[in-house]
Amino acid sequence: MSDDPELLDVIGVGLGPFNLGLAALLDPVEGTTARFFDATPAFSWHPGMMLPGTDLQVPFLADLVTLADPTSPHSFLSYLHAHDRLLRFYFYEHGHIPRQEFDRYCRWVADRLPSCSFGHRVLAMAPVADGWSVKVEGPDGVTEHRARHVVAGVGTAPWVPACAAGALGDGVVHSAGYAAERDRARARVAEGGRVTVIGAGQSAAEVFADLLDALPVGPADGEPGLAWFTLGRGFLPMEYTKLGLEHFTPEYTRHFHGLDPRTRDELRAGQDLLYKGISASTSDAIYDALYRRTIDQPDPGVAYAAGFELHTISRPVDGPEAGHRLHLRHVDDRSEVVRRSDLTVLATGYETRPLPLADPATIATDHLGRPDIALDYRVRL
Repeated sequence: MSDDPELLDVIGVGLGPFNLGLAALLDPVEGTTARFFDATPAFSWHPGMMLPGTDLQVPFLADLVTLADPTSPHSFLSYLHAHDRLLRFYFYEHGHIPRQEFDRYCRWVADRLPSCSFGHRVLAMAPVADGWSVKVEGPDGVTEHRARHVVAGVGTAPWVPACAAGALGDGVVHSAGYAAERDRARARVAEGGRVTVIGAGQSAAEVFADLLDALPVGPADGEPGLAWFTLGRGFLPMEYTKLGLEHFTPEYTRHFHGLDPRTRDELRAGQDLLYKGISASTSDAIYDALYRRTIDQPDPGVAYAAGFELHTISRPVDGPEAGHRLHLRHVDDRSEVVRRSDLTVLATGYETRPLPLADPATIATDHLGRPDIALDYRVRL
């Protein structure tokens, strides 16, 4: 461990798109010193949901840097130019980037920035007289780094409801790990097995669409082979109208931040479709695929229903059945459904990771224990 670490201007904890964007924006600023650390061996953006044919839900201008600095050499357009793909993207005539290419673009930026260090896990950070002390575990052991400012971009972790946490493993996976189970899941659907998707957002819809593509043509033989249940009141679209997007302007941010925390929570409870929900293109693709399968043939072996809460996942204790049983209850009429499933994908969202603070009491919190964040995104101490 260094006895006299250099005092940096900025240390970034985590290297997802947010901190990677900050690293790219700081790169041309002369006289600024920064280091960014991430525990993963290399940049990788949602590898478990890197499915064929999927796109970002925001246009390419919302890349790592452009809205803050349109002249940045680390923009998506600069990436296209460097790879001789600018005309191809122009002819592509889609404002939304394919998800696979966004990941490739971010890796290109990360590889160009000497301030980015992967394979380095931040163990703890604590305030000191001249700023912050950050302890980092890397290939050379544990080292201490000092900075005037720390920017935490620790991201989120897959969230699983308590009723399903004990069932994770054989045949029950979170959507964050779907890519590793994709071949198995599609094979089960193709062979007439039973696969179930739980969740209401974009991830659930993309997994369902991917499995629907593998479903054999023809009527269901007994219980539907592919099923989709959501706790939400419907398979609702993400709010993406032009007036709706004005919720993301600096003006609305200032208004929202000026409200008391409880009022903000009440407002946010009614705004979830601004950042959740299903893209219109994915919703259309699912409906169109189902429609085409009913031309001159019976309905396919598919079921989807909203308003169902997952209560338990149990393993069969007797008989020849394989897999597990899902016990669901409708939130309105309290009717119950028990479905046998060979493989279940839980697209149940994500939860905030805790900050790696040496002392959690370092930061101020609101009435629900969340960090108290100022309008300029500083966490109050």
